[in-house]
Amino acid sequence: MIEREFNFVEGELLLINKPYKWTSFDVVGKIRNSLKPLKIKVGHAGTLDPLATGLLIICTGKLTKQIDTFQAQEKEYTGTMVLGATTPSYDMETVVDQEFPLDGITAEQIYAATAQFTGDIQQYPPAHSAVKVNGERLYVKARRGEETELRLRFVSVPVFEITRIELPEIDFRIICSKGTYIRSLVSDFGAALNNGAYLSKLTRTRSGDFSLQNAFEVADLVAYLKNKREELCVTTPNLLS
Repeated sequence: MIEREFNFVEGELLLINKPYKWTSFDVVGKIRNSLKPLKIKVGHAGTLDPLATGLLIICTGKLTKQIDTFQAQEKEYTGTMVLGATTPSYDMETVVDQEFPLDGITAEQIYAATAQFTGDIQQYPPAHSAVKVNGERLYVKARRGEETELRLRFVSVPVFEITRIELPEIDFRIICSKGTYIRSLVSDFGAALNNGAYLSKLTRTRSGDFSLQNAFEVADLVAYLKNKREELCVTTPNLLS
Protein backbone atom coordinates (compact mmCIF):
# COMPACT_ATOMS: atom_id res chain seq x y z
CA MET A 1 0.00 0.00 0.00
CA ILE A 2 1.44 3.36 -1.07
CA GLU A 3 0.47 6.10 1.36
CA ARG A 4 2.05 9.36 0.23
CA GLU A 5 1.41 12.25 -2.09
CA PHE A 6 3.53 12.98 -5.15
CA ASN A 7 4.32 16.14 -7.09
CA PHE A 8 5.59 14.72 -10.36
CA VAL A 9 5.77 18.07 -12.12
CA GLU A 10 7.97 19.83 -9.57
CA GLY A 11 9.96 16.65 -9.36
CA GLU A 12 9.90 13.27 -7.65
CA LEU A 13 12.70 10.86 -6.90
CA LEU A 14 11.24 7.36 -7.08
CA LEU A 15 13.08 4.32 -5.76
CA ILE A 16 12.14 1.28 -7.84
CA ASN A 17 12.99 -2.40 -7.47
CA LYS A 18 13.79 -3.23 -11.10
CA PRO A 19 12.32 -6.60 -12.08
CA TYR A 20 14.40 -9.41 -13.57
CA LYS A 21 14.78 -9.21 -17.37
CA TRP A 22 13.35 -5.67 -17.53
CA THR A 23 15.61 -3.01 -19.01
CA SER A 24 16.00 0.27 -17.16
CA PHE A 25 14.20 1.92 -20.07
CA ASP A 26 11.31 -0.53 -19.66
CA VAL A 27 10.80 0.82 -16.14
CA VAL A 28 11.01 4.44 -17.30
CA GLY A 29 8.50 3.76 -20.07
CA LYS A 30 6.07 2.02 -17.74
CA ILE A 31 6.07 4.91 -15.30
CA ARG A 32 5.90 7.54 -18.06
CA ASN A 33 2.87 5.79 -19.58
CA SER A 34 1.22 5.56 -16.17
CA LEU A 35 1.55 9.33 -15.77
CA LYS A 36 -0.21 10.12 -19.04
CA PRO A 37 -1.78 12.43 -20.04
CA LEU A 38 0.65 14.55 -18.02
CA LYS A 39 3.51 15.78 -20.18
CA ILE A 40 6.49 15.50 -17.87
CA LYS A 41 10.03 14.23 -18.20
CA VAL A 42 10.93 10.86 -16.70
CA GLY A 43 14.47 9.43 -16.57
CA HIS A 44 16.65 7.01 -14.63
CA ALA A 45 19.90 7.65 -12.76
CA GLY A 46 22.11 4.66 -13.50
CA THR A 47 21.43 1.73 -15.84
CA LEU A 48 20.94 -1.81 -14.56
CA ASP A 49 21.51 -4.74 -16.91
CA PRO A 50 18.32 -6.63 -17.85
CA LEU A 51 19.41 -9.71 -15.86
CA ALA A 52 20.15 -7.61 -12.76
CA THR A 53 17.55 -6.60 -10.21
CA GLY A 54 17.38 -4.03 -7.45
CA LEU A 55 17.48 -0.32 -6.89
CA LEU A 56 16.78 1.93 -9.85
CA ILE A 57 16.40 5.65 -9.21
CA ILE A 58 13.76 7.33 -11.35
CA CYS A 59 13.44 11.12 -11.55
CA THR A 60 10.47 13.08 -12.84
CA GLY A 61 9.77 16.67 -13.80
CA LYS A 62 12.29 19.29 -12.79
CA LEU A 63 14.26 16.75 -10.78
CA THR A 64 15.50 15.14 -14.02
CA LYS A 65 18.04 17.99 -14.14
CA GLN A 66 19.79 16.32 -11.17
CA ILE A 67 20.08 12.86 -12.73
CA ASP A 68 23.84 13.20 -13.28
CA THR A 69 24.30 14.00 -9.57
CA PHE A 70 22.39 10.91 -8.44
CA GLN A 71 24.10 8.76 -11.06
CA ALA A 72 27.56 9.72 -9.80
CA GLN A 73 26.93 8.34 -6.31
CA GLU A 74 28.57 5.23 -4.86
CA LYS A 75 26.76 1.93 -5.51
CA GLU A 76 26.43 -1.29 -3.51
CA TYR A 77 25.64 -4.72 -4.95
CA THR A 78 25.21 -8.30 -3.84
CA GLY A 79 25.52 -11.14 -6.29
CA THR A 80 26.58 -14.63 -7.22
CA MET A 81 29.29 -15.76 -9.63
CA VAL A 82 29.82 -19.23 -11.08
CA LEU A 83 33.44 -20.36 -11.07
CA GLY A 84 34.73 -22.86 -13.58
CA ALA A 85 33.13 -21.47 -16.74
CA THR A 86 32.92 -18.37 -18.92
CA THR A 87 30.35 -16.83 -21.26
CA PRO A 88 30.90 -14.17 -23.97
CA SER A 89 28.66 -11.69 -22.14
CA TYR A 90 30.20 -12.49 -18.73
CA ASP A 91 26.70 -13.33 -17.45
CA MET A 92 23.80 -15.67 -18.30
CA GLU A 93 22.66 -13.74 -21.38
CA THR A 94 24.87 -15.99 -23.49
CA VAL A 95 25.74 -19.68 -23.18
CA VAL A 96 28.90 -21.13 -21.65
CA ASP A 97 31.78 -21.13 -24.14
CA GLN A 98 34.59 -22.51 -21.93
CA GLU A 99 34.79 -24.75 -18.87
CA PHE A 100 37.62 -25.15 -16.37
CA PRO A 101 38.33 -27.72 -13.63
CA LEU A 102 37.91 -26.53 -10.05
CA ASP A 103 40.33 -29.03 -8.56
CA GLY A 104 42.81 -27.41 -6.22
CA ILE A 105 41.00 -24.08 -5.80
CA THR A 106 40.69 -23.34 -2.10
CA ALA A 107 38.61 -20.91 -0.07
CA GLU A 108 41.83 -19.20 1.00
CA GLN A 109 42.76 -18.53 -2.63
CA ILE A 110 39.29 -17.12 -3.34
CA TYR A 111 39.37 -14.77 -0.35
CA ALA A 112 42.93 -13.67 -1.19
CA ALA A 113 42.05 -12.89 -4.83
CA THR A 114 39.67 -10.10 -3.77
CA ALA A 115 42.69 -7.93 -2.85
CA GLN A 116 43.53 -7.53 -6.55
CA PHE A 117 40.14 -5.95 -7.15
CA THR A 118 39.88 -3.69 -4.13
CA GLY A 119 40.76 0.00 -4.28
CA ASP A 120 41.41 1.88 -7.53
CA ILE A 121 41.45 -0.60 -10.41
CA GLN A 122 41.25 -0.71 -14.20
CA GLN A 123 38.79 -2.74 -16.21
CA TYR A 124 37.43 -3.15 -19.73
CA PRO A 125 33.67 -2.92 -20.23
CA PRO A 126 32.05 -6.16 -21.45
CA ALA A 127 31.63 -6.49 -25.20
CA HIS A 128 27.93 -7.04 -24.44
CA SER A 129 27.31 -3.67 -22.74
CA ALA A 130 25.46 -0.40 -23.29
CA VAL A 131 28.70 1.57 -23.80
CA LYS A 132 28.56 3.49 -27.07
CA VAL A 133 31.35 3.30 -29.66
CA ASN A 134 30.94 5.54 -32.72
CA GLY A 135 27.36 6.18 -31.70
CA GLU A 136 26.35 2.52 -31.44
CA ARG A 137 26.03 0.41 -28.30
CA LEU A 138 28.55 -2.40 -27.88
CA TYR A 139 25.94 -5.10 -27.38
CA VAL A 140 24.49 -4.32 -30.83
CA LYS A 141 27.91 -4.80 -32.41
CA ALA A 142 28.53 -7.95 -30.36
CA ARG A 143 25.25 -9.52 -31.47
CA ARG A 144 26.32 -8.98 -35.09
CA GLY A 145 29.57 -10.77 -34.31
CA GLU A 146 31.69 -7.64 -34.67
CA GLU A 147 34.81 -7.17 -32.56
CA THR A 148 35.44 -3.71 -31.12
CA GLU A 149 38.57 -2.36 -29.48
CA LEU A 150 37.63 -1.65 -25.88
CA ARG A 151 39.08 1.12 -23.75
CA LEU A 152 40.31 0.65 -20.20
CA ARG A 153 38.44 2.62 -17.57
CA PHE A 154 39.46 3.51 -14.03
CA VAL A 155 37.01 2.67 -11.25
CA SER A 156 37.07 2.41 -7.49
CA VAL A 157 36.02 -0.62 -5.42
CA PRO A 158 36.32 0.22 -1.70
CA VAL A 159 34.71 -3.07 -0.62
CA PHE A 160 34.79 -6.53 -2.20
CA GLU A 161 33.66 -9.23 0.22
CA ILE A 162 33.11 -12.94 -0.32
CA THR A 163 30.00 -13.93 1.67
CA ARG A 164 29.49 -17.58 0.65
CA ILE A 165 31.54 -20.27 -1.08
CA GLU A 166 29.76 -23.37 -2.32
CA LEU A 167 31.63 -24.14 -5.51
CA PRO A 168 30.96 -23.56 -8.27
CA GLU A 169 28.94 -20.69 -6.73
CA ILE A 170 30.49 -17.76 -4.88
CA ASP A 171 28.38 -15.00 -3.29
CA PHE A 172 29.81 -11.51 -2.86
CA ARG A 173 29.11 -7.95 -1.77
CA ILE A 174 30.68 -5.00 -3.56
CA ILE A 175 30.74 -1.24 -2.98
CA CYS A 176 31.99 0.63 -6.02
CA SER A 177 32.11 3.87 -7.97
CA LYS A 178 29.95 4.92 -10.88
CA GLY A 179 30.81 3.08 -14.09
CA THR A 180 32.03 -0.14 -12.48
CA TYR A 181 31.06 -3.24 -14.44
CA ILE A 182 30.45 -6.08 -12.02
CA ARG A 183 30.38 -8.55 -14.93
CA SER A 184 33.90 -7.49 -15.93
CA LEU A 185 35.09 -7.71 -12.34
CA VAL A 186 33.71 -11.26 -12.05
CA SER A 187 35.36 -12.30 -15.32
CA ASP A 188 38.68 -10.82 -14.21
CA PHE A 189 38.30 -12.50 -10.82
CA GLY A 190 38.01 -15.90 -12.49
CA ALA A 191 41.11 -15.18 -14.58
CA ALA A 192 43.03 -14.18 -11.43
CA LEU A 193 42.42 -17.72 -10.16
CA ASN A 194 43.71 -19.13 -13.48
CA ASN A 195 40.15 -20.20 -14.11
CA GLY A 196 36.93 -18.70 -15.45
CA ALA A 197 33.85 -17.09 -13.93
CA TYR A 198 30.58 -15.52 -15.00
CA LEU A 199 27.88 -13.56 -13.18
CA SER A 200 24.69 -15.51 -12.44
CA LYS A 201 22.87 -13.08 -10.15
CA LEU A 202 23.19 -9.38 -9.30
CA THR A 203 21.15 -7.01 -7.14
CA ARG A 204 21.83 -3.33 -6.56
CA THR A 205 21.08 -2.78 -2.88
CA ARG A 206 22.11 0.88 -2.51
CA SER A 207 22.91 4.00 -4.48
CA GLY A 208 24.32 6.85 -2.41
CA ASP A 209 22.04 7.23 0.62
CA PHE A 210 19.13 5.47 -1.10
CA SER A 211 18.38 1.86 -0.18
CA LEU A 212 16.57 -0.96 -1.95
CA GLN A 213 14.55 -1.67 1.18
CA ASN A 214 12.72 1.62 0.63
CA ALA A 215 11.95 0.95 -3.05
CA PHE A 216 8.55 0.50 -4.68
CA GLU A 217 7.60 -2.54 -6.72
CA VAL A 218 6.79 -1.45 -10.28
CA ALA A 219 3.34 -3.09 -10.25
CA ASP A 220 2.37 -1.39 -6.98
CA LEU A 221 3.43 2.05 -8.19
CA VAL A 222 1.71 1.65 -11.57
CA ALA A 223 -1.53 0.57 -9.87
CA TYR A 224 -1.33 3.57 -7.56
CA LEU A 225 -0.75 5.97 -10.45
CA LYS A 226 -3.67 4.56 -12.42
CA ASN A 227 -5.95 5.05 -9.43
CA LYS A 228 -4.66 8.61 -9.01
CA ARG A 229 -4.77 9.51 -12.72
CA GLU A 230 -7.99 11.51 -12.56
CA GLU A 231 -6.76 13.41 -9.52
CA LEU A 232 -3.44 14.16 -11.23
CA CYS A 233 -5.24 15.55 -14.27
CA VAL A 234 -7.39 17.84 -12.14
CA THR A 235 -4.53 19.23 -10.09
CA THR A 236 -2.31 19.97 -13.13
CA PRO A 237 -4.74 20.89 -15.93
CA ASN A 238 -2.17 23.03 -17.77
CA LEU A 239 -0.10 19.91 -18.48
CA LEU A 240 -2.80 17.83 -20.10
CA SER A 241 -2.55 16.71 -23.72
